[in-house]
Amino acid sequence: MSFKALDLAVQLYQECEKLKLKNPVRDQLLRASLSIALNVTEGSGRTSLKDQKRFYSIAMGSTREAQCLIKIIKHKELERRYDRLGALVYGLTRISRQSEF
Repeated sequence: MSFKALDLAVQLYQECEKLKLKNPVRDQLLRASLSIALNVTEGSGRTSLKDQKRFYSIAMGSTREAQCLIKIIKHKELERRYDRLGALVYGLTRISRQSEF
């Protein structure tokens, strides 16, 4: 399985692994970034719209958490890329909501 949100989430997780940050910021950023990729993946594998919505919503929350941490560490390039990921994940939450009607 491959699509833009997942591909970008994986890339950003790998880039965050390379950052030299102190804990607990490093740990929290890696956990939030990993959560995005895993929940996007799990949501895409669900057949029920209710389940998809739940996993994509969790991914959206983790995206917001990662965006905040990136702002805290003042990394402008990653901030821009996480904003792009946020737009993609938000789009997934909207698609699953619209499909319910």
